[in-house]
Amino acid sequence: MYNTIAILFGNSGFDSLQGLTLEGSIASTSFGGRYRLLDFALSSMVNSGIRTVGLVTPRYYRSILDHLGGGKEWFLDRKAGGLAILPGAIHGLTSHKINFRMRDIEMNIDYLHKNYAENVLISRCNQVFNFNYADALEFHNKKKADITLIFKIPEKPTDRHGRIHLFLDEAQRVNEIKKEDSEELKVPYFINQLIIRRKVLSDIIHGYKSLETVDLIQPIAENIQALKVYGYPFSGYLQTIHTVQDYFERNMDLLDHEIREKLFWGSDRIHTKVRDNPPTKYGFEARVRNSLISSGCRIEGNVENSIISRCVLIEPGAQIRNSIIMQRCTIRAGTILEYVVMDKLTEVKAGNVLKGNRDNPLVMKKTAV
Repeated sequence: MYNTIAILFGNSGFDSLQGLTLEGSIASTSFGGRYRLLDFALSSMVNSGIRTVGLVTPRYYRSILDHLGGGKEWFLDRKAGGLAILPGAIHGLTSHKINFRMRDIEMNIDYLHKNYAENVLISRCNQVFNFNYADALEFHNKKKADITLIFKIPEKPTDRHGRIHLFLDEAQRVNEIKKEDSEELKVPYFINQLIIRRKVLSDIIHGYKSLETVDLIQPIAENIQALKVYGYPFSGYLQTIHTVQDYFERNMDLLDHEIREKLFWGSDRIHTKVRDNPPTKYGFEARVRNSLISSGCRIEGNVENSIISRCVLIEPGAQIRNSIIMQRCTIRAGTILEYVVMDKLTEVKAGNVLKGNRDNPLVMKKTAV
């Protein structure tokens, strides 16, 4: 898909993540033991043949740049195109309510001007999915659309809260966009991914450049009759993360064999930074059940229904249940952890008992003791 470039918004943060994004953004948050949340959108882009991706960075960008490097694992370390780092604007209090801030694109307008691709694919980084955009791009070009909004049909009533709903005709042209909740279960909702003609995006930026806090979806909704806006359905596994409970539940989803198969075992793989760690060592007293254990760990205790990231030490007698332990944590002997989300480089002293519950997991911040 060499007529398409991409913009990936990695600068969205959420206060409701209880400290997991204090020094970064949700894009760089660890997920599933070995990935970062941005890996899903970025991998879907490169698996679709896109070889020029601009990443809008958050205020604290060290973690993202450390993870991405030159983009080698995503085939983006290239002389032509490749990975472009786009500085994001300093956001105010409303930043978490905006999907694609116009100011972020306007600040990096040179990225659009120096690339002669016909289309721009835009996505956020707070979703867990695996999607090849080839068919969506073909649909976009066949319809000669100005904009194609990718949507999903809600599967249950709780899915409709806070969504941007699309109302389409039989030809899948979008006639109306509503941000308020819909009373109808089957109304499609926008999944914060879209394809837009590069020239149309430049025209929108020019027309709305004086309004720094405008969300890109607003001018699209206001000009819905003048633009050719279509919708394209997404039918696979896709979940959005806003809160700690979302984060916990989506990690626990990975313990389901069918969900892991949908995300990771197809022809399109989720790429991430490669770390040459040794295999995990299991002691004679170790007991592991229904868990994902990453490389470089030393497991001497009991682990059940949990996700353990790289280079974690779990000493004998420790019991970990229904928890997420990020990289380089140390769990001393006799510790009991249940419904805990533990950020990296955290140590739990011997004999401590830490418990949350499924609706309100206990969060331990980075480097805590």
